[in-house]
Amino acid sequence: MLTSLAPLIAAVFLFASGGIAQALDIRAAVLRVDYPELLPISRYDLRPDDLAFAGAALADEDNATTGRFLGHTYETVSVAAAPEEAEEALAELLADGIRYVVIDAKAPELLALSDRAAEAEALVFNARAPEVALRGEECRANLLHIAPSVAMQADAVAQFAIWKQWKRWLLVSGSNPEDRALAEAYRRAARKFGATIVEEREFEDTGGTRRTDSGHVLVQRQLPTFMQRTEPHDVVIAADASDYFAAYLPYHLWTPRPVMGSAGLRPVAIHAAHEAWGATQFQNRFEELTQRHIQEEDYNAWLALRVLGEAVTRTSSDDPQTLEDYILSDAFELAAFKGQKVTFRAWNGQLRQPILLYDDRITVSVSPQEGFLHQRSPLDTLGLDEPESACTAFQ
Repeated sequence: MLTSLAPLIAAVFLFASGGIAQALDIRAAVLRVDYPELLPISRYDLRPDDLAFAGAALADEDNATTGRFLGHTYETVSVAAAPEEAEEALAELLADGIRYVVIDAKAPELLALSDRAAEAEALVFNARAPEVALRGEECRANLLHIAPSVAMQADAVAQFAIWKQWKRWLLVSGSNPEDRALAEAYRRAARKFGATIVEEREFEDTGGTRRTDSGHVLVQRQLPTFMQRTEPHDVVIAADASDYFAAYLPYHLWTPRPVMGSAGLRPVAIHAAHEAWGATQFQNRFEELTQRHIQEEDYNAWLALRVLGEAVTRTSSDDPQTLEDYILSDAFELAAFKGQKVTFRAWNGQLRQPILLYDDRITVSVSPQEGFLHQRSPLDTLGLDEPESACTAFQ
C-alpha cells in the first residue's frame, strides 16, 4: 500500500517545491563510541554488536521509500570506535565528505566530537547522552538531541506518580556521578509537580561483578536492611544510572511499595513490546531486518536519520544549515509511533517526544499525562522549558 502511494506522495512534494526534483546523494554516518564496561545485571541487557547501526539500516530503507521517487539516495556508514579513537574516526568521516553524523557516545566525547564536526560545518545528532547540561550551558549550535534528557525522563515518571496521587517519595540513588545527576533530576521533578521527597538514601557502589551468585546474594542481603525504618512513603523512586542495584529493589524492600525510575516502571524512548500508533509494523520491519528486538539506541539512530530524511524531502536540499533551519522551524514535524508528531525545541535543539513508561512487559502509560498543560505544547512539560534553559547557541 505504501509503495503504491509513493508516486502520489512524490508528486505532492514536487508540486510544493515548484515541480522540479533535484537529485541528491545524502551520505551520513553513525559513530558509536564503545566504552569498557561491566556486564549488565541481566543477560537480557547484553549489547548486540549492531546496536544503533541496525536502526540506521532501517532508516535508510525508510528514507529510500520516498527518496527514490524524488531522485534522493541515502547511504549511512556505521563506525565503532574506542573513546581514544573517536576523534580520528570522525576526522576520517568528515574527510570523506560526510556532513551528517549520528553520535552514540557519552557527554565528554559527544561535546568534543560536536566541536570537531562544527569546524567542518557538519550537523550532529545525539543518540545517547542524557545530561541536562548538553541542552543548557554546554549546548552546541550544530548539535541536535534525539535522546531524551534525564529531566524529560524524570518528569515523565513524576507526572505519572502525581496522576496516581503517589506524592510522598522515597528517593534511593546510587553513589556514582551519573546516579547523583539523575537523583537531582528527580528532586527537580518533585518540586516542579508538587511531590514531596520524604527521605533520601544513597546505595554505595562498591564495585565488582553484578552477575555472579555472590553478587546478587550480597545485594539480596544488603537491600532489605538498607531499606529499613524509612519515613512513610507512597512510592520508591530509584536513581541508578549505573545499573548497579535498582533491578533488585522491587522485591527486596522492607516496606512493599511501587518502584519507579531505574527499576519497576521505567521511562524509555521505545521498547520491543510497544505496539500502539502503528508501532507493530515498525517493530516487525526492524525484527525482520535484524533478527532481534529493538533497543533505545536503535530507535534513536533510526529517528535521527528519519529527521534528516524528512528535512531533505521537504527542502530538496543537502546543505546542513538549510536542513537544520528547517528542522528547528515550526514547519517541521515527524511521525514517530508515539501517538503525536515530534518536533524540536528551537532554543536548545532537543526533540520533543512522549516518554513511554515500561514495566519490562508492556507500555503501562505514556507521558505527558492528561491534565498537564503548557501554553506551547504538552510535550514541553517534559524537561527544561525555554525560560529555564541556559542555552544561547541557537539565539
